[in-house]
Amino acid sequence: MGFERFGKINYTTETKVKDFVSHLEQGKIEATQCKVCKKVYFPPRMDCSNCLSTDQMTWKAIDNEWTLLTYTKAHFAPTGFEEDTPYLLGIAESNEGFKILARLSKDTGDDKVKLGMKLRLVPVELPHNKTVFEFKLLGE
Repeated sequence: MGFERFGKINYTTETKVKDFVSHLEQGKIEATQCKVCKKVYFPPRMDCSNCLSTDQMTWKAIDNEWTLLTYTKAHFAPTGFEEDTPYLLGIAESNEGFKILARLSKDTGDDKVKLGMKLRLVPVELPHNKTVFEFKLLGE
Protein backbone atom coordinates (compact mmCIF):
# COMPACT_ATOMS: atom_id res chain seq x y z
CA MET A 1 0.00 0.00 0.00
CA GLY A 2 1.37 3.38 -0.97
CA PHE A 3 0.51 7.00 -0.57
CA GLU A 4 -2.37 6.98 -3.05
CA ARG A 5 -4.94 7.19 -0.23
CA PHE A 6 -3.79 10.67 0.85
CA GLY A 7 -5.58 13.72 -0.48
CA LYS A 8 -8.57 14.23 -2.69
CA ILE A 9 -6.43 14.07 -5.83
CA ASN A 10 -3.01 12.51 -5.51
CA TYR A 11 -0.58 11.88 -8.32
CA THR A 12 1.98 10.29 -5.99
CA THR A 13 1.46 6.61 -5.35
CA GLU A 14 4.69 5.91 -3.48
CA THR A 15 6.64 7.92 -0.96
CA LYS A 16 8.98 7.17 1.89
CA VAL A 17 6.41 8.63 4.34
CA LYS A 18 3.49 6.42 3.28
CA ASP A 19 2.95 5.37 6.92
CA PHE A 20 1.71 8.93 7.52
CA VAL A 21 -1.66 7.89 6.01
CA SER A 22 -1.91 4.86 8.31
CA HIS A 23 -1.18 7.09 11.30
CA LEU A 24 -3.89 9.55 10.19
CA GLU A 25 -6.39 6.72 9.81
CA GLN A 26 -5.62 5.79 13.45
CA GLY A 27 -6.23 9.40 14.51
CA LYS A 28 -2.53 10.10 15.11
CA ILE A 29 -0.77 13.28 14.03
CA GLU A 30 2.89 12.28 13.74
CA ALA A 31 6.07 13.96 12.58
CA THR A 32 9.42 12.44 11.75
CA GLN A 33 12.59 13.03 13.75
CA CYS A 34 16.13 12.57 12.48
CA LYS A 35 18.06 9.99 14.53
CA VAL A 36 21.31 11.77 13.69
CA CYS A 37 20.68 15.47 14.47
CA LYS A 38 17.25 15.19 16.22
CA LYS A 39 15.52 17.75 13.93
CA VAL A 40 11.75 17.20 13.75
CA TYR A 41 9.69 17.61 10.56
CA PHE A 42 5.99 18.12 10.00
CA PRO A 43 4.69 17.34 7.50
CA PRO A 44 6.94 14.29 7.79
CA ARG A 45 9.91 13.54 5.56
CA MET A 46 12.46 10.75 5.47
CA ASP A 47 15.51 12.72 4.35
CA CYS A 48 16.96 15.36 6.66
CA SER A 49 17.67 18.74 5.12
CA ASN A 50 19.51 19.77 8.29
CA CYS A 51 22.29 17.13 8.38
CA LEU A 52 21.61 15.57 4.94
CA SER A 53 21.16 12.05 6.35
CA THR A 54 18.95 9.70 4.36
CA ASP A 55 16.43 7.22 5.80
CA GLN A 56 17.44 7.97 9.38
CA MET A 57 14.02 9.10 10.62
CA THR A 58 11.72 7.80 13.33
CA TRP A 59 8.05 8.62 13.85
CA LYS A 60 7.24 10.99 16.70
CA ALA A 61 3.88 12.08 18.10
CA ILE A 62 3.53 15.85 18.20
CA ASP A 63 1.39 18.16 20.28
CA ASN A 64 -1.83 18.67 18.33
CA GLU A 65 -2.55 22.26 19.34
CA TRP A 66 -2.24 24.92 16.65
CA THR A 67 -2.74 28.69 16.61
CA LEU A 68 -4.38 30.27 13.57
CA LEU A 69 -2.02 32.85 12.02
CA THR A 70 -4.02 33.77 8.92
CA TYR A 71 -6.83 32.46 6.75
CA THR A 72 -8.70 33.09 3.53
CA LYS A 73 -11.98 32.06 1.99
CA ALA A 74 -11.56 30.31 -1.37
CA HIS A 75 -14.34 31.00 -3.85
CA PHE A 76 -12.55 29.35 -6.77
CA ALA A 77 -10.86 25.99 -6.67
CA PRO A 78 -8.41 23.88 -8.64
CA THR A 79 -9.56 20.87 -10.66
CA GLY A 80 -11.29 18.33 -8.47
CA PHE A 81 -12.25 20.81 -5.76
CA GLU A 82 -14.81 22.91 -7.65
CA GLU A 83 -17.76 21.43 -5.75
CA ASP A 84 -16.21 22.34 -2.39
CA THR A 85 -16.31 26.13 -2.77
CA PRO A 86 -16.48 28.24 -0.80
CA TYR A 87 -14.07 26.87 1.81
CA LEU A 88 -11.65 28.27 4.36
CA LEU A 89 -7.89 27.73 4.21
CA GLY A 90 -5.73 28.56 7.18
CA ILE A 91 -2.09 28.74 8.12
CA ALA A 92 -1.49 27.74 11.71
CA GLU A 93 1.52 27.23 13.92
CA SER A 94 1.96 24.38 16.38
CA ASN A 95 3.38 24.71 19.88
CA GLU A 96 6.57 23.12 18.46
CA GLY A 97 6.86 25.83 15.78
CA PHE A 98 5.62 23.93 12.71
CA LYS A 99 3.58 26.02 10.26
CA ILE A 100 1.17 24.35 7.86
CA LEU A 101 -1.59 25.20 5.44
CA ALA A 102 -4.81 23.20 5.75
CA ARG A 103 -8.53 23.57 5.28
CA LEU A 104 -10.67 24.60 8.19
CA SER A 105 -13.53 22.25 8.91
CA LYS A 106 -16.87 23.22 7.40
CA ASP A 107 -18.17 22.96 11.00
CA THR A 108 -16.13 26.10 11.69
CA GLY A 109 -18.44 28.81 10.44
CA ASP A 110 -17.06 32.06 9.10
CA ASP A 111 -18.41 33.83 12.18
CA LYS A 112 -16.30 31.63 14.51
CA VAL A 113 -12.95 32.21 12.79
CA LYS A 114 -10.58 34.57 14.60
CA LEU A 115 -6.84 35.03 14.33
CA GLY A 116 -5.11 33.44 17.30
CA MET A 117 -7.84 30.87 17.86
CA LYS A 118 -6.74 27.39 18.96
CA LEU A 119 -7.13 24.51 16.54
CA ARG A 120 -6.31 20.84 16.22
CA LEU A 121 -5.66 18.70 13.16
CA VAL A 122 -8.11 15.88 12.56
CA PRO A 123 -8.12 13.17 9.92
CA VAL A 124 -11.01 13.29 7.46
CA GLU A 125 -12.20 10.39 5.36
CA LEU A 126 -13.11 11.27 1.79
CA PRO A 127 -14.93 9.22 -0.84
CA HIS A 128 -12.97 6.56 -2.71
CA ASN A 129 -10.96 5.49 0.36
CA LYS A 130 -9.03 8.78 0.58
CA THR A 131 -7.80 10.50 3.75
CA VAL A 132 -6.77 14.09 4.46
CA PHE A 133 -6.42 16.28 7.51
CA GLU A 134 -8.11 19.56 8.36
CA PHE A 135 -8.25 22.04 11.22
CA LYS A 136 -11.08 21.95 13.75
CA LEU A 137 -11.61 24.20 16.72
CA LEU A 138 -9.80 22.86 19.76
CA GLY A 139 -12.37 21.26 22.02
CA GLU A 140 -14.86 20.35 19.27
